[in-house]
Amino acid sequence: MLALPSSRRPVLAAALVAGAVVLAGCGSSDSSAETTPSAAPADGAFPVTVESALGDAVIDEAPERVVTLGMGSAETAIALGVTPVGIEEYPWGSDDTGYLPWIHEALEESGEDLPAQFTGGTEIDIEAILELEPDVILAPWSGITQEQFDTLSEIAPTVAYPDLAWSIDWDQQITTIGKALGQPDEAQELITGIEEQFTEAAAAHPEYADVTFSYVYTTEPGSLGVFLPDEQRVAMVRGLGLTVDPVVETFDETEGTDSALIGLENADQLADSDLIFTFYSDAAARAETEAQPLYQAIPAIGRGSVVAPTDQPFVTGSSIINPLTVPWALERFVPMIDEAIGKVDQ
Repeated sequence: MLALPSSRRPVLAAALVAGAVVLAGCGSSDSSAETTPSAAPADGAFPVTVESALGDAVIDEAPERVVTLGMGSAETAIALGVTPVGIEEYPWGSDDTGYLPWIHEALEESGEDLPAQFTGGTEIDIEAILELEPDVILAPWSGITQEQFDTLSEIAPTVAYPDLAWSIDWDQQITTIGKALGQPDEAQELITGIEEQFTEAAAAHPEYADVTFSYVYTTEPGSLGVFLPDEQRVAMVRGLGLTVDPVVETFDETEGTDSALIGLENADQLADSDLIFTFYSDAAARAETEAQPLYQAIPAIGRGSVVAPTDQPFVTGSSIINPLTVPWALERFVPMIDEAIGKVDQ
């Protein structure tokens, strides 16, 4: 069984393990991790106010002790030269170091200490965050509730999402974090850098331009959902130069998500997709899903023109767009895409 996205949130970590609709971090805080703050000079004016759907965060001076919740904020802070003292943990997407590999690699290269990790999701370890003594808590791409926001705001100014939970666009997230850390110009440079990486990746593979794809998921037998063009994992694939099957534009968005739940009875609408991108929680779930006649009748599925990574860190990294994941994921996608394209004319 695949996990359903909730308000654009990436289907990562414990969501796949638990088969839940929402992403929930699990595990205990890592008290052994070093928590020495690292901060780059801030060029923004302080105090600064960052508005959100849950309330305003008034940040009086450049934060040094940063804590992050949700996805992507830790990576953006690191790219801006501010290593968080604490981050929400995601065991499902972590490698054998216990950290998301792109975070571990970036901090290993810079020589910075690894941040402490704590339970997030629906059961945020408030005590662990309190012990970290943060100057700011960054959660613009998260699912924190009003109650959680109010509690966290008593510890430090907390930056939440601008509209709906898990609904911020990737570039808006970088802009928001840049504002909170007093580095708006550097944040814009990160956005430009990501856009340039996509442009370069597409230019390196001109043969992808005429290849269409749909990115699908299922939540239970008989279900079928399709991620819409601006959803982050779809945008990652588009960044390589592939084209979203035009039929996807005709699907109605399921409220609060970047996807459309169309049902397996409508699988024939994906008949013109050259490739199908998807993911499975495990081998048994894949076998169960692909055994369904209507699913197997999708031409790309039937001939094996499928990109369905099984490596947990890669599923995670290719589902979120930020300064650390994009270079990490793009190079790993290419051989899988080439293999799937090789089966299109079979």
